Amino acid sequence: MEFDLLIVGASFAGLAAARTAASRGLSVALIEAKPDVGSRLHTSGILVREAIEEIDLPHHLTRAVPGVRLYAPDLASIDLFSPGYAFFTTDTPGLLRWMAHEARAAGAHILYGTRFTGATRAGGLIHLDGIDLACRHLIGADGARSRVAAAFGLSRNTRFLAGVELELEPDGSLDRHVLHCFVNSHLAPGYIAWAAPGPDAIQLGLAVGDGRKPDLAAFLAHTEPMFGWSRMKVRGRRGGLIPCGGSLRRIAAPGVLLIGDAAGWVSPMTGGGIRLAFRYGRRAASLIADHLMNGGAPPEVALPREVPRFRAKRALRRALDLAPPPFLFTLALAPATMRAVAERIYFHRRNDAGIDRAAYLR
Repeated sequence: MEFDLLIVGASFAGLAAARTAASRGLSVALIEAKPDVGSRLHTSGILVREAIEEIDLPHHLTRAVPGVRLYAPDLASIDLFSPGYAFFTTDTPGLLRWMAHEARAAGAHILYGTRFTGATRAGGLIHLDGIDLACRHLIGADGARSRVAAAFGLSRNTRFLAGVELELEPDGSLDRHVLHCFVNSHLAPGYIAWAAPGPDAIQLGLAVGDGRKPDLAAFLAHTEPMFGWSRMKVRGRRGGLIPCGGSLRRIAAPGVLLIGDAAGWVSPMTGGGIRLAFRYGRRAASLIADHLMNGGAPPEVALPREVPRFRAKRALRRALDLAPPPFLFTLALAPATMRAVAERIYFHRRNDAGIDRAAYLR
């Protein structure tokens, strides 16, 4: 079985690449070790508005959340918003299954229960070890600890955030107009905790900086008096590693590309990578199609020139890893100037003037 493109990993990046490549006329196969694309997830699936602009998603799989409520360690809070902006929580398993359906509809073959263990080059093709599959180009979209990267001697992620998340049955008590974000360097050193109102569940979790272990039980105990989590039924639990070292230096070899988490395309500061997975998953597929069908530039040369380097955000990541004492966050969240800084971080631009915040959040 020989394909123009073989993709390892049914991730956001891998599925976006599969659909685009098949739509461009390439023969495409995608292999995934899990039996189902929506099982054993390691992502919260929270999208920034820019991600929604990269790819059209079914409305019923998302919930628009227009604001952010930022909590200090003492649980005092400020509300942040930017007119016209929203975050989107998702039914993440449903979203990935929809993307897999769209890739198959475009002509891609998806092979579940198929694990990548290695590959060799022969006769101008890349042959997968132990599987009767060969391809002209190979994409590694297989997560933070990429087997494709290891097989081809490419750069590998070495710095991570460790996250854990619960899905809770909503009881109507959580304000659904905001993402609830908790800054506390004792409970979530190096990152934050969150409670996000999803389409049909509350996503409650936290992540911690490099080398630390997340303690979700301590966060639940700290916030229980305010939120009453114990009243809500637990639907599921997930966790995993989030690359936080920025874009990797060597993400390509002849005929081979890393994309998504495998390439380190995650903001070192915010941990967000789905927008980049959509954008550069599609871009990688377009470059491969252009190279094979029209004699375009080799994708392993063209793509690394386009991806962000995150220089400033890597510096901010180093500052967050120091885990400043909680009282400093409490003081910092008080002044009006901090509100402007926080809104710039969360919404990427300044607020419009003359907007009634309360009316907007209603």
